Amino acid sequence: MTQTRLDKLNASLSTGGLDSVILNPGPTLKYLTGLNFHLMERPIVLFFAKDQTPALVLPELELQKVANLPYKLQVFSYPENPAEWDAAFRKAAQSLNLDGKRIGVESRQLRLLEFRYVKNAAPEADFPDAGDALSQLRLRKDRTEVEAMRRAVQIAQSALEATIPLIKIGMTEKELSAELMMQLFKHGSDPEMPFSPIVSSGPNSANPHASPSDRKLQAGDLLVVDWGAAHDGYISDLTRTFAVGEVDAEYEKIHKITQEANAAGRAASKPGVPCANVDKAARDVIEKAGYGKYFTHRTGHGIGMEGHEDPYMRGDNMQLLELGMAFTVEPGIYLAGKNGVRIEDNVVITETGADVLSDMPREMRVVG
Repeated sequence: MTQTRLDKLNASLSTGGLDSVILNPGPTLKYLTGLNFHLMERPIVLFFAKDQTPALVLPELELQKVANLPYKLQVFSYPENPAEWDAAFRKAAQSLNLDGKRIGVESRQLRLLEFRYVKNAAPEADFPDAGDALSQLRLRKDRTEVEAMRRAVQIAQSALEATIPLIKIGMTEKELSAELMMQLFKHGSDPEMPFSPIVSSGPNSANPHASPSDRKLQAGDLLVVDWGAAHDGYISDLTRTFAVGEVDAEYEKIHKITQEANAAGRAASKPGVPCANVDKAARDVIEKAGYGKYFTHRTGHGIGMEGHEDPYMRGDNMQLLELGMAFTVEPGIYLAGKNGVRIEDNVVITETGADVLSDMPREMRVVG
């Protein structure tokens, strides 16, 4: 699988007018090589050039990770002394004859730390943005990737179901978030989860990206839980909204509207359909109900090895959905200072429609 992915990158360089790309620790490097490093003060960079054996610069302490790889790799390691790091980068760049060439970079991922070492090693090189070419590599998920994501969804759903009976009026958002994280690990999530759960109640639930606070759950609150798990490096990203005890009729109403918008967005997800149509399908439901101005974000985003990646379900995005594209459908209604609702599912485009990976009940459930 890894060699196949490296071959795909080689073809992508040819069509993208690039001589090479550089990657630091992150999803793309892991996708292509199977190697998992974390960002730290010691720079790690993979140099990939057309029709040549890739070169990896890394600290000596990481050498065991590349001892028995199923593909060829040139390895240039450096010791702890920073004065000796430049030499390793120069050797790697020289091994691929990169000076003066077009070296693509991931602008959202590459740090200035790594870029400076590469720039010093190839001072005459040009460094165009290769984000589009690289994102295309991971855009269409294969069967193995989809099954990993399906398992990540199952883990997440099981973890929240185990948490729901523990929700009580008077517990804080932070306490609930901590319990959910523990359940995610208990149910099998990878140690590196896609994001920390969003647990927001009452007025906080009207903030789409609220952080769990010391606010205590109160009767009459809506409770938004946005959470996910990871399995074999692939993630899930789900949201459900609950009622804490009895809630006002308007809050029941906006939950029902959001539920209908979510269903409309999922139904619109088909091969050959523009991403914009998915957004429109969900947004039309909310606008027709008179709450359009309270739906303040796009309808969804791609998922895979990252929580946010291509494709994006925005009203202006005319990119056509294709077999294997995976994304969220997550409409919401947010009444500032009062309460908010979001319902989010994960879908993958099939030959005839969409495979909805998540099936946790979307109806309003009472907790507490």
